[in-house]
Amino acid sequence: MKLGSLVILKKLGQVAALCSITTIAFAEATSEALVSKAPINPYGLEALWGQGDLVAKGTLVILLIMSVGSWYTLFAKFREQSKLFSNAKDVNNGFWQNDSLENSIGQLDQDGAFRYVAENVVSAKNDYAGDLAKQIPMTTWIEMAFNRSFEEIQARLSVGLAFLATVGSTAPFIGLFGTVWGIYHALTAIGIAGQASIDKVAGPVGESLIMTALGLAVAVPAVLSYNWLVRRNKAAMAKVHSFSADLERVLLGGSKPKQH
Repeated sequence: MKLGSLVILKKLGQVAALCSITTIAFAEATSEALVSKAPINPYGLEALWGQGDLVAKGTLVILLIMSVGSWYTLFAKFREQSKLFSNAKDVNNGFWQNDSLENSIGQLDQDGAFRYVAENVVSAKNDYAGDLAKQIPMTTWIEMAFNRSFEEIQARLSVGLAFLATVGSTAPFIGLFGTVWGIYHALTAIGIAGQASIDKVAGPVGESLIMTALGLAVAVPAVLSYNWLVRRNKAAMAKVHSFSADLERVLLGGSKPKQH
């Protein structure tokens, strides 16, 4: 009897262990299935793109293009302005040290604003002869050459700023359009369902809020970039004007300015 009881107890222990292992394995499989089947956030960007119609997707694409264009314009204009400031430093450090003005101009950056101004003005001075000299004073003729150069440089520095201003002023309205479109879908869902349940309203309203946030996220950096670049353009043009004043004095027979 004792031997039979031990055998029975051993069998019961094996069955209990097997049941425990089976229970643990089932629990793990169930948890993995629940995790793998976890629903995607119905109010995120992924759901917005997957569930949105052609109008909603088109609005997102437009905002994306505006955002990419704004950041590209910001970095491109910053690089251009930094190059101009670097050229201004080179002018202050060594432009007036050479005895020959032509040699000094040749040492400037070939595509820089300072060389462009110097070459235009020197060329205008060389063309000042004949009947032109009788009708227009030299100072007026040289100032006209300076002004033409300033306008062209200012136009070059302003390229891209209009795009930033346009994005800053229109992106919020594009986001607002997405908001109106989302609310329209919400009202349509309520009308079809016949009741204002949360599952019919939350998705479209969440879509509209995302559109509003994206519109502001695109507009704010564009406006800040525009204002910052405009201030830097003014500082850059001030350096060009300072160099031009020194160059005009030298061309009219004055002394060279001192190095800064």
